[in-house]
Amino acid sequence: MKQTWRSRRWKYALPVGAAATVLIPSIRRQTISRTFLFAIRRLKLMPRISATERAGLEAGDSWVEAELFTGSPDWSKLRDVPPSELTREEQAFLDGPVERLCAMANDWDIWQERDLPEEVWDFIRSQKFLGMIIPSEYGGLGFSASAHSAVIRKLHSRSIPLSITVMVPNSLGPAELLLHYGTQEQKSYYLPRLAAGIDLPCFALTEPEAGSDAASLESHGEVFRASDGQLYLRLNWNKRWITLAAVATVVGLAFRLHDPANLLGKGEEVGITCALIPRRTEGVRVDRRHDPMGVPFYNSPTEGKDVVVPISAIIGGAEGAGRGWVMLMESLAAGRGISLPAQSASGCAVVSRVAGAHAAVRKQFGLPIGKFEGVSEALAQIGGLSYAVEALRRYTLAALDSGKRPAVVTAIAKYESTELFRKVVNHGMDVLGGAGISLGPRNLLGHLYIAAPISITVEGANILTRSLIVYGQGVLRLHPYIRREIQALDTGDHVEFDRAILGHVGFAVRNFLRASFLGVTRRGSYEAKLNWASAVFATLTEISLMTLGGKLKKKETLSGRFADALSWMYIATASLHRFQSEGARNEDRPLLSWVMDRSFAEIQAAFEEILRNFPVRLVRTLFRNFALPIARLNRIGNAPTDEMDRAVARLLMEPGETRDRIFGGVYLPRNPDEQMQRLESAFKATKSSDMEHATRLRKAAIEVDSFDLNEYRHRKKAA
Repeated sequence: MKQTWRSRRWKYALPVGAAATVLIPSIRRQTISRTFLFAIRRLKLMPRISATERAGLEAGDSWVEAELFTGSPDWSKLRDVPPSELTREEQAFLDGPVERLCAMANDWDIWQERDLPEEVWDFIRSQKFLGMIIPSEYGGLGFSASAHSAVIRKLHSRSIPLSITVMVPNSLGPAELLLHYGTQEQKSYYLPRLAAGIDLPCFALTEPEAGSDAASLESHGEVFRASDGQLYLRLNWNKRWITLAAVATVVGLAFRLHDPANLLGKGEEVGITCALIPRRTEGVRVDRRHDPMGVPFYNSPTEGKDVVVPISAIIGGAEGAGRGWVMLMESLAAGRGISLPAQSASGCAVVSRVAGAHAAVRKQFGLPIGKFEGVSEALAQIGGLSYAVEALRRYTLAALDSGKRPAVVTAIAKYESTELFRKVVNHGMDVLGGAGISLGPRNLLGHLYIAAPISITVEGANILTRSLIVYGQGVLRLHPYIRREIQALDTGDHVEFDRAILGHVGFAVRNFLRASFLGVTRRGSYEAKLNWASAVFATLTEISLMTLGGKLKKKETLSGRFADALSWMYIATASLHRFQSEGARNEDRPLLSWVMDRSFAEIQAAFEEILRNFPVRLVRTLFRNFALPIARLNRIGNAPTDEMDRAVARLLMEPGETRDRIFGGVYLPRNPDEQMQRLESAFKATKSSDMEHATRLRKAAIEVDSFDLNEYRHRKKAA
């Protein structure tokens, strides 16, 4: 009996001990968690964060995108974001000076002369267009992000070079950096001059060997003490693709700062630094000009050879030395969400109006071409994607106006708005046919089409934004446990590591169960389907983290597909928000339905590609044999139907309040001789009973430009 009792005692001792090791925190942390932490550090299973990446992660905020990352979005946070509205002063500026500036600028003449007319430059300066983001106490307009965006949006609908000229000083540049990081002395001197247009700024960041990778800057400066006992910088740089550099009076410069004698007390390698360099400083060279796709805005290289400036030229003074990377990351996070989405939304609205009106006015085989299903399909793409881009713009501005600087959201806004605009203008060119390819004053889409690739490259090429930033930064910034785990690994804190891992395991299990449950019960509202998409997204993220660990950063194709899914979840959320904030009107429902179906189809495609191409062979085999067939049978969504396409196309081809409201915010000239006004008049006349008048307007509207070679040669010889 004694032997039997001892056998039983040892039989129970092992499971009891194992349970105690797992369930009692103090024991688990000293045994399991400490061992795991050591093994993960040794095997490098978790991604390590470089100093540059850490600065980028610490710059900016998270916003509603964090909810989409959780697998269980809180719809009260997503839905109840207050829409941004313009103040009375901002609206008056839009209706007054902006409208007058658009009327003054003739886009065709600007392209021929390669510059804005002098009276346009003078008006821009006198009305403080260059100081929209500068507070009124420094002589600026102090506009909100929404007002800033609305101004750029309308100017862009009139002339791309005009909008870029106004956009750049109000985007990433000296004014933005001074506002947040400048000394009081720098603010008091520069900001009033920038607001009044006395100084025109540019910001020199990109280089021949450092385009999207700003951390690889080769431009450098060195601290030295001069004979007068004061500290100075000796700067050398070689920059490319710097907008407004050829006409700027002050150059914002990003460079690597060295301090061999440690005069600043920050070590010999201080790091990336930003400074303001007056154009007339000896050694500064700006005597050439790039030609960006023929679009006549100023874009130039600039070089500096042994340029000497006082230490006070550093933005933020000596204290700002070495803080340039943080400054740039925080400023980029805001700028991405304003300027480029504004331009894209403007272009989409113009294409929607022009293509819709042209399809109603232009006839073939006795019918308006919009009646043909092929043209109708293109119009649906134009209208639906334009609705989505405008929703994306407004939703992102709501975050910026609330004081947030969401890096991931603004990266999504930049990437998706520019990519979708490229699709929209391509469809628009298809609808216009010959009227789209004959350049001249009557061509309303030609310049938009030519300039489309430029915005794709600004602030980092879209390939980089998609494959590295949106999800690559998002998984570190937005995941509720990853950063905690990495920080615990860096510090060797096994207690914090234990807490993070325990929470992470529970998070992963909940999302797997939630994704499985919602896959069966998700039928219902758009929000329910987005909940399901979010849960699947979170589950696939956990599988990627568990199987790839630190290698996930290098799997850019996988990261890009996750970015697609996250981006379209955000677009769908923004579109729902737009629909609700505009009163949930029945006449807008075809557009919402089209965008939501397109969003779910894009999310479905991204998930299928993740399952089909997962980089770990064993997991890929399991996915292809089991998960992928289930995903294809039980789909999150399908592309919009033909009936949806036709409903959206009809909205573009029907003059009236709905079309003007949905695709508004653009400049409509009053001069009856301008092509946009001709087309709008002919479009409205399609509903007129006066057929003779309508026919006369229609013929005038569809006439295209012709080119006289002899006249061109004569003008060139005379010039």
